[in-house]
Amino acid sequence: MHQSWHLFVKKPVQTDLYRKTGLAKTLTAFSLTTMGIGAIVGSGIFITPGLIAAKYAGPGVMFSFMIAVVVCALAALCYSEFSSTIPLAGSAYTYVYAVFGEFAAWLLGWALISEYLFAVSSVAVSWSSYFQNLLRGFGVTLPSFWRAASGTAGVQGGGIDIIALGITLIVAGLLSQGIRESAKVNNVMVVVKILVILLFIGIAIFYVRPANYHPLLPFGVNGVFKGAAVAFYAYIGFDAVSTASEEVKNPKRNMPIGIIASLLVAAVLYIGLAAVLVGVVPYSRLNVADPVALALNLIHQDWAAGVVSFGAIVGMTTVLIVMSYGGTRLLFAISRDGLLPRPLMRLNTKTQVPVVNTWIFGGIASVFAAVIPIDKIAELVNIGTLSAFAMVSLGIVFLRRDARFKNLDTAFKVPGYPWLPIISFLACLYLMSQLQRFTWEAFGIWVVIGLLVYGGYGYHHSRVRSELVNR
Repeated sequence: MHQSWHLFVKKPVQTDLYRKTGLAKTLTAFSLTTMGIGAIVGSGIFITPGLIAAKYAGPGVMFSFMIAVVVCALAALCYSEFSSTIPLAGSAYTYVYAVFGEFAAWLLGWALISEYLFAVSSVAVSWSSYFQNLLRGFGVTLPSFWRAASGTAGVQGGGIDIIALGITLIVAGLLSQGIRESAKVNNVMVVVKILVILLFIGIAIFYVRPANYHPLLPFGVNGVFKGAAVAFYAYIGFDAVSTASEEVKNPKRNMPIGIIASLLVAAVLYIGLAAVLVGVVPYSRLNVADPVALALNLIHQDWAAGVVSFGAIVGMTTVLIVMSYGGTRLLFAISRDGLLPRPLMRLNTKTQVPVVNTWIFGGIASVFAAVIPIDKIAELVNIGTLSAFAMVSLGIVFLRRDARFKNLDTAFKVPGYPWLPIISFLACLYLMSQLQRFTWEAFGIWVVIGLLVYGGYGYHHSRVRSELVNR
């Protein structure tokens, strides 16, 4: 085989499906659903509805969330077929490796690493901001240097966000103790978070003023679609669920349930909260970091505002847990294939968790969170995820046509094949076109770094290519 074709060597997943990986199978459909809700319903639900309403969609913000969830739902169906056919760690990276080959998988895996790193970092910074607000309620204020990264808007003399650094490392420590323990903590926090959101809706709905819904689309239909590109960020957590495939009991049944159920629950919460929020507060006043608390203060429900602030902290903690988990399992899958150093796949004999990789991931994310302003680190999250969704959607077409997968037991198949996967692919590309130029430039730099890593290490240590050459 010509050397250039080695770039497109495909992962023989049948071998890995029957290989004992050492990861403990402890997760159920309920665990996966709460994990997905924990990742999707986080800081976004307490921030993005207000920002999208004020800057893009006005009272039509609920339509932006509806459009975004439709695109995500299409991609979720494709993820569900892949996860039930190839229940292996690595999510979209593993699926693309099996269908399109190693080079495409590496590019996608590298993009997803940026998604998880920057998602964890940005949420950690938001967590720090809410926690510091809570501390100020008790009269405690940190010195400016330790409050935020240098260059953070509204903070003079910032240097290091010590709380963001600390919470990221605490989450890494929790994950290093085992996924069963992490899932239990996540389940409790998800229940608390949902109750807090329902509390806001239940109180605020009685203060809705119909006049606040006029004009419904002050920025036009185009504003709704631009808002959808931003709202998309709020839903991306469900792909972290598919990274758990190797730790799930009966993955062929439970993976589709976990992915689709978590997305549906999250969609109802987002759309419901957004609809009530713009009914209570004129959309032009919602360009703030805490629109939900603002709404409760305006209707003189200060006690509820405090509860919601606490719920926001709880909500962001679940996002940190699930997104950190997804990032570590992605590193595990890539290193198992030899494209990253092998220590990243080593499991602790007691907890059956890749502890080294968990601490490395947490350490890097904590540094990003501590020293980079949130408006910079949040830019790369969407583009990496959309590229993954696009390739997974297109991959379903090739999965169905590949003879290697004909005999695999698939518990779920995407309906409307091949049109629905193709529509999903095109919808993802459209939302990518709505992202800012800076995002594309930064993503290009990240891709160049990834190519250097692959050319310098991954290409020469690929397990799949090594097995091919030694045949």
